[in-house]
Amino acid sequence: MIVIAIYPGSFDPITLGHLDLIQRGSRLFERVIVAVLRNPNKMPLFSVQQRLDQIRLSTQHLPNVEVDSFDGLTVNYAQMRHAQVLLRGLRAVSDFEVELQMAHTNKTLSTQIETVFLATSNEYSFLSSSVVKEIARFGGSIDHLVPPHIALDIYQCYNHNSPMLNPISTEATPPLKSMSAEREA
Repeated sequence: MIVIAIYPGSFDPITLGHLDLIQRGSRLFERVIVAVLRNPNKMPLFSVQQRLDQIRLSTQHLPNVEVDSFDGLTVNYAQMRHAQVLLRGLRAVSDFEVELQMAHTNKTLSTQIETVFLATSNEYSFLSSSVVKEIARFGGSIDHLVPPHIALDIYQCYNHNSPMLNPISTEATPPLKSMSAEREA
């Protein structure tokens, strides 16, 4: 039996942490479908089509990885694609609580689909799409957090021509006078 895993998410943008999980999942399962959720309640940085294109380019070296989009319940999408597994990454204990609740909920919707958790690699344990967007929004370099083509797309969204270090500006404060100098004055 071919085991198909669905890796669902918004991937806005996809990060090196996501890609690490996809690559590791592609070694565990015969097929991995990276499924971009179309969530009308969120205001994404990139359109669904842009995210699909970005992920396809990032995963083109993995022959058993497919990229698709869906809306609605992940379990329904997994059933439609004949998948047996939902692949999820865990960065911290806080992720575990949310993901475990989601896994239990999904199990009430379909007993045929299992959730498999992969611990995030140490170097990506802090990384999220939100962190990437916040750093880029304030002019910081994200080159070490996302693939190069995605970094360029993000810099363009925030009107940065190239990665810039985010200088911290402060107003010069005159040195404090010592108490003895004040008394003498």
